[in-house]
Formats: sequence, C-alpha cells, structure tokens
Amino acid sequence: MKLSLENKKVVVAEVASVAQTALSLVAADYSGLTVPEMTELRAKAREAGVYLRVVRNTLARRAFEKTTFECVSSALVGPLFLAFSKEEPGAAARLLKQFAKDHEKLEVKIISIDGQVMDGSALEAIASLPTRDEAIVKLMLVMRAPMEKFARTLKETQGKLVRTLAAVRDKKQAEG
Repeated sequence: MKLSLENKKVVVAEVASVAQTALSLVAADYSGLTVPEMTELRAKAREAGVYLRVVRNTLARRAFEKTTFECVSSALVGPLFLAFSKEEPGAAARLLKQFAKDHEKLEVKIISIDGQVMDGSALEAIASLPTRDEAIVKLMLVMRAPMEKFARTLKETQGKLVRTLAAVRDKKQAEG
C-alpha cells in the first residue's frame, strides 16, 4: 500500500517520538507469520507495554535520526517489525522470545540498547534482564544485608554478656 508524503511524515513522527523515550529496540523478521499470528503478537505487546510497529526501513531510518537507535539504521534490511520497550529494557525481548517458542518463523534480527547494536543471538541475554520490580527487590536485599548484619553484631555483644553472667551465677550456685 502506497503512503502519501503526509502519511509518511506522520509515521516517521510517531516512530521518532516512541524512539526518543524507548529503552530498547528489537527488530524481527515477520515473514511467514499469518495475520492472526501478528494480531496475537500485537495484543501481547500491548499487554506487556511494548510498542510494536511494521514500518518501512527507509521511514525507520529517518525516524531514528538523532536517537539512540540511529546505530541500527544500516542493519535495517528486509521485512521487519520494530518492538520498542517503553518501561523495561528487556520487555520486548521477553515478549519475542516467548512468542518465538510457538512461532518458529519469527526471527529476531537486531537488538539495540543504549546505542549498542547486537544481533538476534543476544535475545536470550536481554530477555533475562530483570524487570523493574525485580531489580528494585534485589537492590533492597543488597542494601538490607549490611544493616541486618550490624544489628545482629550489636545484639550478639549483649547476648554474650548475659550468657557470661549466667555462667558465673550458675558456677557460684554450684559451689555454694
């Protein structure tokens, strides 16, 4: 379907605005996926907070200008859809990894985070990144451990004194 110049500008502006705020990008080849499968993927993407869009590569290159995803412009080849993670860096990778288990025709080609380009083989590593909530929990556990150890150390000093006094008392009672 041919797009008019105005429609192309709208698409470029939309993708550029998402790219400005997105944390990561996954580009995958959708050749061989049926319309119902793509519809299913789009629904799952909405649930996961992932922006999913099929865009012509030339329009995507224009949209990526002056963003952290400009580095992928030369790698955009063939029929690709773009999946942007808006809330968590690994959200799009997790979504496509899960979807690819059931749909073998889906092939991840490009992954980009913080201006770095990786090929599709990095999908597993990016998908295993912790979610925001998991990262916060891990940080809190790391921060809590030294305080717990300090509190146990303070408590142990008093406990040791009480046990020593009790031992002295028991010894005196046994002697006398």
